[in-house]
Amino acid sequence: MQHEFPFHWFLIAFAAYTALLFIISHLTTRRTGTASFFSGDRKAPWPVVTYGMIGASISGVTFISVPGNVWAQNFFYMPLVLGFVGGYIIIAKVLLPLYYRMNLTSIYSYLGERFGPVSHRTGTVVFMISRLLGAAVRIFVVIVVFFSFVPESIVSATSPTFVFSLISVIFLVLLYLYTYKGGVKTIIWTDVLQTTFMLLAVGLAIAGICRDMGWSFRGMCAALASAPNALTPGHNYSDWFNWDWSAGTNAVKQIVSGIFIAVAMTGLDQAMIQKSLACKDLRAAQKNMYSTSVTVVVVNLFFLLLGALLCVYVAGKGGMEALGVTKTDEIFPAVASSYLGFGVCLFFLIGLISASYPSAGAALTSLTTSVCVDFLGFESRQDLDGRSKDRIRKWVHAAVAAAFLLIILALYLISNDSVINLVYKLASYTYGPLLGIFFFGILTRCRVNDRATPWIALAAPLLCLAFNLLGKRYLGFDLGFTLLIVNGLLTFIGMWLFRIRKTA
Repeated sequence: MQHEFPFHWFLIAFAAYTALLFIISHLTTRRTGTASFFSGDRKAPWPVVTYGMIGASISGVTFISVPGNVWAQNFFYMPLVLGFVGGYIIIAKVLLPLYYRMNLTSIYSYLGERFGPVSHRTGTVVFMISRLLGAAVRIFVVIVVFFSFVPESIVSATSPTFVFSLISVIFLVLLYLYTYKGGVKTIIWTDVLQTTFMLLAVGLAIAGICRDMGWSFRGMCAALASAPNALTPGHNYSDWFNWDWSAGTNAVKQIVSGIFIAVAMTGLDQAMIQKSLACKDLRAAQKNMYSTSVTVVVVNLFFLLLGALLCVYVAGKGGMEALGVTKTDEIFPAVASSYLGFGVCLFFLIGLISASYPSAGAALTSLTTSVCVDFLGFESRQDLDGRSKDRIRKWVHAAVAAAFLLIILALYLISNDSVINLVYKLASYTYGPLLGIFFFGILTRCRVNDRATPWIALAAPLLCLAFNLLGKRYLGFDLGFTLLIVNGLLTFIGMWLFRIRKTA
């Protein structure tokens, strides 16, 4: 039975969860300073970090887009997730020992010591572009859902753009305020809250669909096993593997890409790795990474199960058109808000809100860290006292929040893609240079012409774009997420070509 969720309950849920976050922020920011903002005093318990990283790694994008993505791509996302496991092992065995040995606050400081100041700044800029775009997309998808709960009477009385902009401003102001002082220490503990509510929301949604369809656990499994997807002939919604080599979702491509995506988007991402560096020592950080590799697989499978159930449920209701939605990212919000009852919708909202704050807060904190440490040199400057550094850091924090706002408003005007795909497409182009530069430093002993690094980091993504466009047009071959690997390899080759040869 279809129903509408009252707007005032949306406001109550949003206000209550926001208040809870501010309480946690207050409790975790007593006796903290600028250094604690960046490192969390390196006292974070690794089990807490692991549990929180589940929510941080899946974020609001997974919460909305992964279930909807099943509509067109079945469980073809799972081989990518299986590849993440290999990537997390590489992070634990190769990158974390390097970061702890060098006692890094910003991981891009490594590039400065290995190659020089231009390479250091290049790595930082590439990260900032990657994280700004990726995090803005994640925030955007959440704000779009918030926007969908605003009554049509309010939207029509002003304009959709004005209402969307107002919601974006309010969200980012609250985000700025709750991360204003605590930084990574606050993020670690709010991640725990995020993970709990996200998993609870998905579990209740699965139970709600089964109840509405009259399924037992066995009935649910039988329904999924016999639910063909008309968009992918020969496959059911719950099929994991696509063996079509020309397809971007080919299983082999997905697994290999997953390894490199995990290394790039976790191991070479200041926002994600900053939490591991907050653990007390290398052994604790490695335990966190190994545990995360297992839990991420289980949790993503949980989300895909929800996605398959949503597809069967929506098909039984007459398809996406009958629900009044045009994008797969809108399926979960539409079903939760209109069909599964008040309780499921309320927890869906709380889960969505909990997914949005910490993920966005981590991005805001890490970008602030990169600007202050990598560009402004907070760790080495003697001309700034603690109070001056704290004041500058707060201004940088506000500027990053403003940059998020501008990108989100641009996305509102141009978005037409499934967000989970958009995030990884952006990552393939922006994280590739980081992958190539870091591993050239780790795997070789060569020095490189420091001034050539930014040109290499620019040329590799452009060549990848050309390769993929020509491949799809003339060969019918889509690189898919393996574009990240090609991008990193081209960067590595570029670094090799511009290495400094020893002279006799």
